[in-house]
Amino acid sequence: MLEPQAETAAVDEARRRVEALTRITVRPIGSPTGLGLFGLAAATLLVSGLQLGWIDQAEGRNVGLILIAFPFLAQLLASIWSTLARDGIASTAMGVLALTWLSTGLILITSAPGQTSDALGLLLLLAAAAIALTGLVASISKLALGVTFLTAGLRFLLGGVHQLSGHETWEDAAGVVGLLLCALAVYGAFAAELEEAQGKTILPLGRRMKGRLALDGSLDEQMKQAANEPGVRQQL
Repeated sequence: MLEPQAETAAVDEARRRVEALTRITVRPIGSPTGLGLFGLAAATLLVSGLQLGWIDQAEGRNVGLILIAFPFLAQLLASIWSTLARDGIASTAMGVLALTWLSTGLILITSAPGQTSDALGLLLLLAAAAIALTGLVASISKLALGVTFLTAGLRFLLGGVHQLSGHETWEDAAGVVGLLLCALAVYGAFAAELEEAQGKTILPLGRRMKGRLALDGSLDEQMKQAANEPGVRQQL
C-alpha cells in the first residue's frame, strides 16, 4: 500500500513543479473583427448590386477583381489574426468567407457576363453549410455575430441554387438577403470597433457565456483553461 501512495505523491509533486516553472506568454493584439466584417459588407454589397441589376453584367470582371483586392484580403487577414487571438470560431468563419469570395471573384473574372457555373454553385452550397454551422456555434457566445454568419449561410445557399438552376428568382432572393447581410455586417463591425475603443459594450453584440466572460471576466477566469487551448496543449 505504501508504494502506490509514494508513487502518487511523487507524481503530484512533479506536477506542482512543472506548473510552477511553466509560463504561458500571450501577446495582446487588436481585434480583427471590424476589418473582417467590413470586408464581408463590401463583398455582399457588390455581389448584390450585380445580382439585382444595379451593376451592369458587363462589369462582372471588375466586381471579381474588387472581391479579390478588398474582401478576400480583409477577411484573410482577419482569419489569421483571429487564430493568433485564439478565437477558432472567428478564424474559421472569416477563412471560409475569404476563400468563398476569392473563388467567386475568380469565376466572375474568367466567365462571360451573366454566365452561371455549376462548379461555383456546388462550392456555394458547401460554403453555406460551413458558415451556417459556424454561425450556430458563434451564437452561443456572441449572438449578433452568429446571426450575421447564419445570414451569410442563407445568402450562399440562395446563390448556389441560382448558379445551379439559372433561375433569376433565386438570384434576386440572394441579392436581397445580401443587402440584409451587408447591414448586419456593418452593424457588427461598428459595434466591435466601439467596444474596442471604449473597453465596454456600447452597441449590443449579444455577448453571453464565454463571450461575456471575455469582456468582463477577470484574468484568472479567462486563463483558467489556457493549458488546454490549441498551441499550449500537446495535440489539436
